[in-house]
Amino acid sequence: MKIIYRIHAVQRMFQRFIDTKDVRSAIENGETIENYPEDTPYPSRLILGWSSQRPIHIVIAENLPDEEMIVITVYEPDPELWEADFRTRRKL
Repeated sequence: MKIIYRIHAVQRMFQRFIDTKDVRSAIENGETIENYPEDTPYPSRLILGWSSQRPIHIVIAENLPDEEMIVITVYEPDPELWEADFRTRRKL
């Protein structure tokens, strides 16, 4: 499957020192922690992966007919918003 990076994702990756191999590894080996089937134009999901020892979250949209994964954004989860496992949102 082809991976396409939105400009926003590339900007965030640059700002956060996350490279494409970390993103690819997370997509291939990470864990889907949330699904957004109603997103348009394609369903999307939130993936938890790792960049060295650092957790990263990646939002991807899946264009299955064209076999494309579109990286929307990439970020390091904020411990104030996520539980220690980085899989569960904190109740605010």
